[in-house]
Amino acid sequence: METSKKISLETVIIQKTGLDTTNMDGEIVMMDIDRGKYYCFNEVGSRIWELIERKFSVRELIKVLLNEFEVDEKTCEDSVLIFLNRIYNEELISVV
Repeated sequence: METSKKISLETVIIQKTGLDTTNMDGEIVMMDIDRGKYYCFNEVGSRIWELIERKFSVRELIKVLLNEFEVDEKTCEDSVLIFLNRIYNEELISVV
C-alpha cells in the first residue's frame, strides 16, 4: 500500500476488510491477524470506524462528527486528520 500519500479533507476512505473487530462498551477493539497488531479506539475513533464502513469523504465525516460531538470545527478537523493519517499508515483504511 502507498502510505506516503496524506489523508486530506477531500480524501474518500473506507475500512480495510478482513480485520477481527468487536465493540466493547462503545469502543472498537480489533486485531489485524496478518500483521499481529491489536488496536483499541475511544468513543470518537469508534464512531469514525463505524461511519467508514462505507465510502466516506473526510469532509462528510467531519460534518457528521460536528453534529454528534461538542467540538469546534478546527479542533475536529485537526484531530480527525491526525487519527485518519495514523490508521492509514497502519493500513487499517483504504483511500478510494
